[in-house]
Amino acid sequence: VNITILFLLTCTLVGLFLGYPVLSYIFSEVLPHHGGFGLGGTNASGQVPYFGESLRQGLIDYDTPKAAYSRMNLAGTKKMNLVFSDEFQVDGRSFYPGDDPFWEALDQWYWETGDYEWYDPSAITTRNGSLVITMSEKINHNNYFRSGVMSSWNKFCFTGGLVEARVVMPGSPTVPGFWPAIWMMGNLGRAGYGATTHGMWPYTYGTCDVGTLPNQTFPKSMGGGPELALTSGAKGKSLSWLPGQRLSACTCPGEDHPGPKLKDGTWGARSAPELDIFEGDAAPVGGHMSLSLQAAPFSTSYEVAQDHAVWYDPDRARRNPYHGGHYQQSISGVCDTDPNNYERTANQFDVHAVEYRPGPKGSYVVWSVSGKKAWSAGSRLDGRFADAAPRPCQQIPAEPMYIIMNFGMSYSFSKPKWDDLQFPAHFKIDYIRVYQPEGEENVGCDPKEYPTAQDYIQRHWEAYSNPNLTTWTEPKGHRAGYGHAL
Repeated sequence: VNITILFLLTCTLVGLFLGYPVLSYIFSEVLPHHGGFGLGGTNASGQVPYFGESLRQGLIDYDTPKAAYSRMNLAGTKKMNLVFSDEFQVDGRSFYPGDDPFWEALDQWYWETGDYEWYDPSAITTRNGSLVITMSEKINHNNYFRSGVMSSWNKFCFTGGLVEARVVMPGSPTVPGFWPAIWMMGNLGRAGYGATTHGMWPYTYGTCDVGTLPNQTFPKSMGGGPELALTSGAKGKSLSWLPGQRLSACTCPGEDHPGPKLKDGTWGARSAPELDIFEGDAAPVGGHMSLSLQAAPFSTSYEVAQDHAVWYDPDRARRNPYHGGHYQQSISGVCDTDPNNYERTANQFDVHAVEYRPGPKGSYVVWSVSGKKAWSAGSRLDGRFADAAPRPCQQIPAEPMYIIMNFGMSYSFSKPKWDDLQFPAHFKIDYIRVYQPEGEENVGCDPKEYPTAQDYIQRHWEAYSNPNLTTWTEPKGHRAGYGHAL
């Protein structure tokens, strides 16, 4: 009897301290949400999207209505299919690093535009079926305001197509100061990480000539000039203060370059262009949006020929009086917005979009505000170039582009009317959808024609992960440089 009792007691103890943990692990293990790179529904880090009860299993949100799975292009001539969507229907989502397969919020000051706010991931969430970015009057890292920015950098990218967003603009249409925006950048530049955009933004250029050189001028050893590059800039000063196109078509064999290598053995030019869906602004006469392609190198006096432009509704859309400055040329229009589209008026959602076809030929950009075409830019963005030779300058971006959504404040964009601004303010995005022409789908951050993610970015991960590095070329420890050659 004693032996039997001892045997049963031993079995019980072994089962309790060994068997139970083993069985619990076997039956409760949750498989990770990862898949092979390049499979449908994976991002550049190999994650498969998972949003709990939303049952999302791919690039298209489960909550997107079936009626929105296709649409016509803005000209009404070609069918486009949905390739990505986010309806933001699941409340309480977090966008801290690692929390979402498609979006990541930044925790930093956006020094590039001298913003008043600190960007904090806690300022972004989903509520009542919308993404909500809140600007609040709270001291954060010695900044007096807190807001949010998030992007799909290196997670979701695409080349060409139509991006559509349904939004409510923050504040009032007659009180300037807020700067809500949805825009795109080439994946080789990470917004907010200055070393990665140094010598990359806002270039969109494929030729090896003086346009790729620092300040768009020849070195003194080659005679300097051209004259127009020295005198036709803002306020009669030099045209460009850019450091030169870091990954230009002039890159020599054997130098650091992400590719591709062309048939003649030379490197294809690479960059980080910017294409804005919209940048919202307000004024005493009413709200408006700037609709822009930011580009480099620059035309003389930042001018481009206007025969490339079409203004569909001159009563509300017109050429932007701002054409550029020492760091960017802005090929831009301005369009009035519906006053009901603002939080402090009727708080009504409205739909804005941009459609573009990339490349040097047959390309275009068309902007749409409130569901109606505003203006378009054709493929020949001609201008009197800085060497006095009229020729095509910038190109419609062919880089894989990612999406950025932010709510900022900066004197460089809009002088705030402090006495009338009300806090907290909210920039709401009901959905964001990306369409591409049927048969021309091109989704991914690392396409064969324009590789980025699997080689170059990983090779320079320090620059892409440290926002305190502000230049590519300055020595490490000096002016926050990354310490690499241009």
